[in-house]
Amino acid sequence: MNPYQGPPQYLHNIGFTNNAPQSFGNPMPMPGFPTMGYPASQPGYPAASPGYPQSNYPTQGYPQQNSGYPQQNQGYPQQPQGYPQQPQGYPQHSQGYSQQSQGFPQQSQGFPHNPAQSYPGAQESAQTGYPQQGYQASGYPQSNAQAYAHSIQTHQAYGASNPVSSTPKSKPTVVPVNPFDPRDDAAVLRKAMKGFGTDEKAIIQVLTRRSNEQRLRIAFEFKTLYGKDLVSDLKSETSGKFEDLVVALMTPLPQFYAKELHDATAGIGTDEDVLIEVMCTMSNHEIHVIKQSYTAMYGTLLEDDLRGDTSGNFKRLMTSLCMGNRSEDFHIDRERAREDARSLLQAGELRLGTDESVFNAVLCSRSFPQLAAIFQEYQFLTGHDIDDAIKAEFSGDLEKALRAIVKVVRNKPLFFAEGLHKSMKGLGTNDRQLIRIMVTRCEVDLGDIAEMFQAKYGESLQSWIEGDCSGHYKKCFLGLLGLY
Repeated sequence: MNPYQGPPQYLHNIGFTNNAPQSFGNPMPMPGFPTMGYPASQPGYPAASPGYPQSNYPTQGYPQQNSGYPQQNQGYPQQPQGYPQQPQGYPQHSQGYSQQSQGFPQQSQGFPHNPAQSYPGAQESAQTGYPQQGYQASGYPQSNAQAYAHSIQTHQAYGASNPVSSTPKSKPTVVPVNPFDPRDDAAVLRKAMKGFGTDEKAIIQVLTRRSNEQRLRIAFEFKTLYGKDLVSDLKSETSGKFEDLVVALMTPLPQFYAKELHDATAGIGTDEDVLIEVMCTMSNHEIHVIKQSYTAMYGTLLEDDLRGDTSGNFKRLMTSLCMGNRSEDFHIDRERAREDARSLLQAGELRLGTDESVFNAVLCSRSFPQLAAIFQEYQFLTGHDIDDAIKAEFSGDLEKALRAIVKVVRNKPLFFAEGLHKSMKGLGTNDRQLIRIMVTRCEVDLGDIAEMFQAKYGESLQSWIEGDCSGHYKKCFLGLLGLY
C-alpha cells in the first residue's frame, strides 16, 4: 500500500528513521516513537535497493540468513588460520585504500553513513593550488599507493589539516540533549505561551537546544497533553522573520528542503541559487528522502518540476543530480582519475566549444574523494585549477552549479560560509537563505562554517548576525550558534 495515498494533514515525521543521518534526524534510537520515512521491509526483499544505503533500512523484515547458509558467522572468527595476520600480509591496510580517514577526515561529506558533512580545518581554499609532493618527474603519481596516500595527506585542497586524525572533526552547534523529556519541554512551551504575553526567551532556549527530531517529539507530546498543535500556537505567538525561523525549526528537514525546492520553482521565475545549494550538496540518501517528501506534499515528482522550470544544460545537470546515483565508494582509482581529467581537458580547453555532457557525467557520477583526485590530476595536466577552466568554458547557472560542486568537494563548510556572507552583505538581508543555512547545518557542521567565515572574512559570524538582525530573530540565530 502506498503510504502517501491521500497525504494526511499532519505529516508527523516523514523521511526520518532511527538510522538516518544526523542532518535528517537524531540517529539515537527512539523506541516507541513512530516514524513515517519508509514502510517496513517485507520478507524476500533484496538487501538494499540501488541508490539506498543498506544501513538506513530496518532489518526485521528480512529472511534470516542462517536458514540458507548454516553457521555463516562461524567461518570468520578463525581468521588467523585461513588468512595471514594483517600486520604481516597487509601492512597498515593503507596501500589499497590510500589511508582514507587521514586524507579525507570528513568522509561523510554529503554521504549517508555519517552525519559530519564537512571538511573542517581546511584553512586554505582551492586557490592555493596543489603541492607537488610524492610525485615523479613526469607529473604523475608514483604507482605505489602508499606514496599517493602520503601525498594526499599534504594537500590542503583535500581538507586534511591534521593527517594524524582518523575521526571526523565536524562541529555541530546543536546536538540532541540527553537526558531528554519531551513532556517537560512541552509544559515549558505551554507555560511560555499561556495567558497574556509570550516568554520568547523560554521558546528560544527550548527550540535551539534540541535536535530537529526532538522538536518533533515535543510537538507530538504537546498535542497529546493539550490537544493543540504546537506549530499553530507558535505561529500565533510570534510574527515576522522570527515566526519564519521558528516554523523552520519545527519542520522535519526533508519537508523543509522539499518546500524550499517547491517555492524555488513555483510561480513566475526560478530561484536557481536554491536549486544549486540543495541539489549540489545532498547525499544520495538525502535526495531520495527529499523526493519522497516532495511527492507526499505536492503530488508531483521533484524531477518533473525541476525539468519543467529549467532549460538547456542546467536542466540536464539538475536531472542528473536528482537521480541520487552518485558513486559512494571511498576507494580512489588513480588511473581512472587521470583518464577523467584528460576527458575534461579534451571536452573543454582543447576543443572549439565545450562538450558539456562530459562535465555533467563526471561531476554528477563520481564520488567526492574521486572528484578531488580528478581535480588534482587536472591541475598537474594543465598547470591551472579546474575552477578557472569552468569559469572560462561555462557561464550562467551551469557555471555556478559546476563551481558549487567543486567547492563542496574541497571544502563544504567554506561553501556554506560564502552563502551566509552573501545573504547578509550589502543592503538588506536574504532572510530565506540565512534561515535555510542556519537551520539545516546547525546539527551538522555550523561550528566549522563559523570558523571558515572568520578565516575568510576576518569577522565572526556572530558579529555579522548581530549587525544584520535584531530582536528575538537575532537571539534565535545566536541560540543556534550556542551563544544564547
